[in-house]
Amino acid sequence: MAKSKNHTNHNQNSKAHRNGIKKPLRQKYPSSKGVDAKFLRNQRFAKKGTLKALATKQAA
Repeated sequence: MAKSKNHTNHNQNSKAHRNGIKKPLRQKYPSSKGVDAKFLRNQRFAKKGTLKALATKQAA
């Protein structure tokens, strides 16, 4: 009895490209999960500072 075929990649590339290979949709605001804690803390203070500056600018 002949050995059976274990694997072939024939036509898989054509099938994949038929509708195009699309990149996953990116979020507008990517999550900060897994980001350095020190950086996140500084980012929080920086955001607070800019909001404060904008508030004083609009008040004037």
